[in-house]
Amino acid sequence: MAGEIFDDALLDDATALECADVDLRRLAEAGARVRREVGASDEVGGLLDQFDVPRALIVAGTDARLLRAVLEPWCPVPFVAWPGPGLPGWAGPLDLVVVLAPGGGDSGTASACIEAIRRGCGLIAACPPHSVLAEHAQGRYSIVMPTHTDDALAAAVVVLQALHHIGLGPEVDGEAVAEALDEVAIACSPHSDISGNTAKDLALALGDALPLVWGGSVLSARAGRRVAEALRHRSGRPALAADAEHLLPVMSETVDRDLFADPFAEPVPTTRPALVVLDDGSEEPVIREQRGRLTYTAQDRGVRICTVEAKDGPGVARYASLLATGSYAAVYLGVGLGRTGRPPGQP
Repeated sequence: MAGEIFDDALLDDATALECADVDLRRLAEAGARVRREVGASDEVGGLLDQFDVPRALIVAGTDARLLRAVLEPWCPVPFVAWPGPGLPGWAGPLDLVVVLAPGGGDSGTASACIEAIRRGCGLIAACPPHSVLAEHAQGRYSIVMPTHTDDALAAAVVVLQALHHIGLGPEVDGEAVAEALDEVAIACSPHSDISGNTAKDLALALGDALPLVWGGSVLSARAGRRVAEALRHRSGRPALAADAEHLLPVMSETVDRDLFADPFAEPVPTTRPALVVLDDGSEEPVIREQRGRLTYTAQDRGVRICTVEAKDGPGVARYASLLATGSYAAVYLGVGLGRTGRPPGQP
C-alpha cells in the first residue's frame, strides 16, 4: 500500500523522482533565492541609518524563532519573538519591531504592523512590496524591505544583515549561506545514487522507523524542528524533534529486537525509533554530555543512529546546510513511500 512500505529502489528510479521534481527543484534553487534577496536588499540599506539601538527588539512572523536562535546570544537589548496577534502591551516608541513575512503574512503579522505604526515603534517589515502587509507597514519610522521570493530563510538572512547594520546582531554572510545550500544541492541531487547521497541514505534509514531528531545547539535544535516538520509532511508518519531529556525516555522504553523471531509466526513489531543527530560542530560541554547520553542509550537499546554533519562556515550557513539536507531526506522518504504525485505533464 502506498505510503506504508518503503521501496528503496524508487530513490534511483527516474520516473519516481520525476514525480517529486517540483519539490527537488525548489530545494536546489534555495541558494539562488538567498542571493536574489540579498542583492535586492541593497537598495534599502541606507535607510537603516535612521534607527538607533532600541530599548527592545520584537520580532513577529514567519521564522521569528530562527532570528531568536541567532540573536539571543548576541543581541545587546532584550529580545522577544512574538507569536501575535498585535504586540506586547509595553511596546512603544523606544522599541523596534521586525516583521518577517516573505509570503505576504497573515492577520497576526498584519496586526503587528498596524500596532507598531499606531504606537510609534520603529518598524522593519520584510514582505512583498505590493502586498497588503506592505501597505500596513507605511509610516514615518518604518522601512519595507521588499521580498521577491516566499523563502523564509532567504528573507531571514536579509533581516539579520539589516539588524547587524543597526548593531543588534552578528554579521551574517549571505554568500556563505547560499554556497552552503548549493553544496547540499550537489551532494543530495536526485542524480546522485544512494551510495553517495547523504539525504537518500538518511531516507533509507528512516524508511521503517520513527525519527527522533536532536540538535544540541540552539540553531541545530531549530533546524531539527523544521526537519521533523518536513518528515511528518512528506511521510504522513510521526516524527519528533525535542531536547535530550524528552527523547531519552522514548528510546529507553524501546523493546529489544529479537533477532531470532519468526516474522511469519509472530506479530509484526511496532515501528522502532531512529535517532537523527544534527551536528553543527558545537563542542560545548553540555552539548557533548547530552550527545553522549543519547548515543549511549541508542546503542544500548538497539536504536539506529543517523548523523547529519555541517561543521564548516558560520552558524547560519551550518543551520541552512542541516535544514536543507533534512529537507531533501524528507522528500526522498516520501518518494520511497510512494507519496508523490504523477510526473509533470501527465493527467
